[in-house]
Amino acid sequence: MRDELSAIEAVAPDFVGIIKKRYQVLQHIDWLAPVGRRTLAEQLKMSERVIRTETDFLKAQGLLNSSKSGMVLTVKGNETLDQLRQVMDQFLGLHQTERQLSQVLGIEHCLIVSGNSDEQPKVLTEMGKLVNSTLQLLLPQGQSIVAVMGGTTMAEAAHELSTDLSKQRNLIFVPARGGIGESVDIQANAVCAEMAKQTGGKHRALYVPEQVSEKTYAPLLEEPSVQEVLKLIERSRGVLHSIGEAIAMAERREMPIETIKMLKEKHAVGEAFGYFFNAQGEVVYKIPRIGLQIRDLLNIPCVLAVASGASKAQAIQAYMHLAPKQTWLITDEGAANSILQGATL
Repeated sequence: MRDELSAIEAVAPDFVGIIKKRYQVLQHIDWLAPVGRRTLAEQLKMSERVIRTETDFLKAQGLLNSSKSGMVLTVKGNETLDQLRQVMDQFLGLHQTERQLSQVLGIEHCLIVSGNSDEQPKVLTEMGKLVNSTLQLLLPQGQSIVAVMGGTTMAEAAHELSTDLSKQRNLIFVPARGGIGESVDIQANAVCAEMAKQTGGKHRALYVPEQVSEKTYAPLLEEPSVQEVLKLIERSRGVLHSIGEAIAMAERREMPIETIKMLKEKHAVGEAFGYFFNAQGEVVYKIPRIGLQIRDLLNIPCVLAVASGASKAQAIQAYMHLAPKQTWLITDEGAANSILQGATL
């Protein structure tokens, strides 16, 4: 498809330019709806006159509606955008960027969606859809146990999984780590339950605290309900997790002020699986939680790291010093471009 589009561009560059422009207008309306022309013009760095011309055309084609509150896509508009997305992502060079990012980060695969989730939260929806299609590609038929971390990104991804994922698969979603302590709706237990609901699979809960003392840790491991889930985690065929900014994660978990101060002094930039690490990927602090450890990922064939937004670029790059090589990163242009801007290819 890339070759065909390149041939079209060679003989009719104006035609391709129009398609690009209208695709981006549809895309940004989808992200920002309801949105006015002025805001849309600012986001796309186009004049209001150009935006008016393009949106009038798209409205005439039945692809969008406008009201006092702003413009939104119609059902036909959403369908058209979905049909265009894969073709246009290829043409806009995302596949080349994916290869470059994989090379820079030292992992097998990177998948990138358009946009920057810091500015366009709906980008997380597209990432969730990509998680679903990637799991369909990677998970084997038969029983597949998928260990899942909690967090906002994972909670958003859970809503986009589909029953197609359960075709010829017996899916069981389990929390990768104990995580009681965060907001209920983004705890790993809640995320697993939602993933099971969306796919028609099953889930198990792990009711242990976010942080436990050494004295509490040992007896918890002997609990039959904990043992059952830990054995399922050991048999996981897939892992879904996000990557967080160190200080933001520490504050969200209401960690002690002294610990947050220490993380700042040790220049922690990222967090995953309860490990806090600096830009070089050196672990500077670890929460003694029960469940999956980063070292355990080496033996799991399907590992998806899902993180996006320019604000997470440093955390993503730092984590990849620790990540197993079979990791697939699902991210957005905001994070990818920020990482590549500072890289030498």
